[in-house]
Amino acid sequence: MLDKLQAIEEKYLELERLIADPEVIANQSEWQKHARAHAAMTEIVTVYREYKKVVAGIEEARAILAEKGDPEMMELARMELDELEEKLPELEQRLKILLLPKDPNDEKNVIMEIRAGAGGDEAALFAGDLFRMYTRYAERQGWRTEILSANESDLRGFKEVIFLVEGQGAYSQLKYESGVHRVQRVPVTESGGRIHTSTATVAVLPEAEEVDVHIDPNDLRIDVFCSSGPGGQSVNTTQSAVRITHIPTGLVVSCQDEKSQHKNKEKALRVLRARLLEIAQQEQQAKLADDRRSQVGTGDRSERIRTYNFPQGRVTDHRIGLTLHKLDMVLDGELQEIIDALITADQTEKLKNME
Repeated sequence: MLDKLQAIEEKYLELERLIADPEVIANQSEWQKHARAHAAMTEIVTVYREYKKVVAGIEEARAILAEKGDPEMMELARMELDELEEKLPELEQRLKILLLPKDPNDEKNVIMEIRAGAGGDEAALFAGDLFRMYTRYAERQGWRTEILSANESDLRGFKEVIFLVEGQGAYSQLKYESGVHRVQRVPVTESGGRIHTSTATVAVLPEAEEVDVHIDPNDLRIDVFCSSGPGGQSVNTTQSAVRITHIPTGLVVSCQDEKSQHKNKEKALRVLRARLLEIAQQEQQAKLADDRRSQVGTGDRSERIRTYNFPQGRVTDHRIGLTLHKLDMVLDGELQEIIDALITADQTEKLKNME
């Protein structure tokens, strides 16, 4: 581990030299590449330097104690040694976590798809609650959200909503949300006051750039049609809605939220690219089945991951056995406690597999 950390620090110093080089600064694309790599290494180098300082301090304190000199100096050295020896394992653990292989998608924007599952109108209302929860969470992070496609239900819920989350590290935080979410409550449509269970599925896809996924225009069939709203009323009479079919995979993406056909096509292509990237990654993960099993539920849409129980005001994440009695706060976007617990569980599992 120490050899690896030393090599990272040497690379960091080399990048520091390069981003200060006038010739590199003149070539902005090259400078940005080096600056991003330098920024990505800053945390691990900072912790490694602190670790080296603590190790040096321990050696120095032990040397003073070995000399058996001035009692006052020895007492100070003993106190210093106790403090540093307590600090050392924490730094070692942090370094192990920082050395874990990074998910290449972690810094990407996210395309989230929420679909009503079992439960009819109540499931669509729950899908709307989840959409609000994620948009409120994004606001708290300072991220931007944009609806790419939406199919509203009669009661102002969503049969399906697809939206973009733009922000630093969005995928690293939201990737654990994929799966089946379950709600237990008395629906507004229920006159007898009985508790019903409904579900909605959430898919979290890293947004794919054109360089990540190449789409051959010849593989696409693009249809245009008039947009329509809830109940089938005509929203406009121009053919602005777009349906794109990716012929090799059979994937179909529709978008009708914008009045411009060009904008709808652009949004539909963003969703299509993300879905094609997901397929490619699932194929890759299938080849790495052991690694996939070691992860804390990231991506399996059929896995029941969380229950929102209204009568008891609780949220339970089934993957890590976490229960919080703060349902209102979670649905208002206060998700960080759950997300942090999932990240910690995932890191712990990966560390175990490295040992």
